Amino acid sequence: MTSLRQRMIEDMQVRNLSPNTQSSYVQQVSLLARYFHCSPERLGPVQIRSYQVYLTNDKKLSPGSILIAVCALRFLYNVTLHKDWSFQEVIPAPKKPQKLPSCSVQRRSGIFWPVWPARSTARFSPPVTRPACESLKPSVCNLPPSIVSAW
Repeated sequence: MTSLRQRMIEDMQVRNLSPNTQSSYVQQVSLLARYFHCSPERLGPVQIRSYQVYLTNDKKLSPGSILIAVCALRFLYNVTLHKDWSFQEVIPAPKKPQKLPSCSVQRRSGIFWPVWPARSTARFSPPVTRPACESLKPSVCNLPPSIVSAW
């Protein structure tokens, strides 16, 4: 075990990080060192940026997976190596894609009205006409007769 790995593990233990977090961080730093074939101590912001590009474009990792690597590298360079970098700029975290709220549809006199979940922040949605609804999933357009007869 290298002295850098030992120091990083001790820093994580002092901060009471969970064993799973410790093993994930050590693995991420190890992958960085293997990618560049040298110690992470020798790497600078340019190499870290190119590694993030590699994770994003070549390995096609999800933002959540890249975030684990980012947290591990921020810990290594900030806590263990005491680098005075602006970490939001040097090692930026990926933005998670926003998920759209789910929407079901109810039919009322030939017009399909979106029905949003109770916790939705949407204020108003215009009605969806039959041709527009046909482009949606068939299960949404083929409503059971009980819903149609209720209107």
